Formats: sequence, C-alpha cells, structure tokens
Amino acid sequence: MHSGLPQDPPGDRDTPHGAPGGAPGGAPGRWGAPGGPRTTGGPDRPRGVDERRFRSVLGHFATGVVAVTALAPGGRPHGLAVGSFTSVSLDPPLVAFCVGRTSTSWPHLRPADVLTVNVLAEHQRPVCDALAASGGDKFAGLDWTPSPAGNPVFDGALAWIDCSVEAEYPAGDHMIVVCRVRDLDVHASGGPLVFFRGRYGALHL
Repeated sequence: MHSGLPQDPPGDRDTPHGAPGGAPGGAPGRWGAPGGPRTTGGPDRPRGVDERRFRSVLGHFATGVVAVTALAPGGRPHGLAVGSFTSVSLDPPLVAFCVGRTSTSWPHLRPADVLTVNVLAEHQRPVCDALAASGGDKFAGLDWTPSPAGNPVFDGALAWIDCSVEAEYPAGDHMIVVCRVRDLDVHASGGPLVFFRGRYGALHL
C-alpha cells in the first residue's frame, strides 16, 4: 500500500514538515497537561525516548499531506509540503500546521498576506518531491491555477484553503503556525495522499 520513502528519511528534505514519521515537531504535544503547554528535552525528556524511537512510534499515526503555497512580491511561487495540518476552530475558522525551524522555504512564505493550503491527492507525490528539491525552480513542470488570493492551487489537488497567519508558537525544533481561513473550496475528487511509517501512500476505503 505504501511505498517511497525510507523508514527514517533524512531530515525535512523528503519528509512533509511536522509529519509524525519524520520531523518530531508534528507529534502530539503536551498541550493538555495541567498548567498549559510544556516543552520537552533536557531534564524533562523521558528516559528511553530517543529520536529514532520517537520517529518510529509516531510514524504509526497516519496523516494527510498538504502543500502550502504563496507568491513572493515579484510574483515567484514558493511552497512546502506539510504533514501536520489540522483544523483548530470553527468560530473563528482557524487551521494550523507545523514548520521546521530550519526550513528554507518558510521564510519565503511567511511574509505573504495570504497563504494557500493545497490538500494533496493520492497521485501528487511528485508535488512533494518537487517542493523538497534544493535549488532551481521548484514549480517547473507543476501545473497550477491561482486561488482567489492569487496563490498556486495545484491541478488535481482535492481542496484549497486561503488563510492568513494569525499566530506562531515555538515548539521545540518546530513552529506551530495558526492561520485564519479567508476562503476555501473543494477542487477535485479522488483519494488523499497519506504519510504513514515514513512513506507516502494512498488511502482506500
């Protein structure tokens, strides 16, 4: 069912940001603990929880994959793949995702007034590969049309969401980005692209 990435992909290059089977920042945190959010690491880090074990265990939590896109002031498109996307609130309409602190793409996306979240379909692994490539034009060969905000919506994506950054919270080696939804719609039919145990795959119900 799942094929593609090795069990422990090298950093964020081949792993959607925040994906539980990849970068640790996408795993469930400790926000429900008494006293509010806590950080892990140092003396508070439980014994026996090393990075490899963390990736392996949390990789058993399957996630969808989205591509976050925006246009730079000069009109050049930028994007990154994210495996930690989630809805947060209905009133107001909020969504969130996690981005690695070492991401080289996020600094190009963050200044945009509006970001566009593409919900990727099962055949869109090539979109993730293109956005993970270093250097060059990451959008070469990728077909897209503009959202109402003007940002790329990839042909074949299941849905798109235009949103604006509402807040950012540091969380270990990642940032939790909360966005307010401005507009959204279903774009295509089909099944979703999923990330499970370090690999991309399809979901068949």
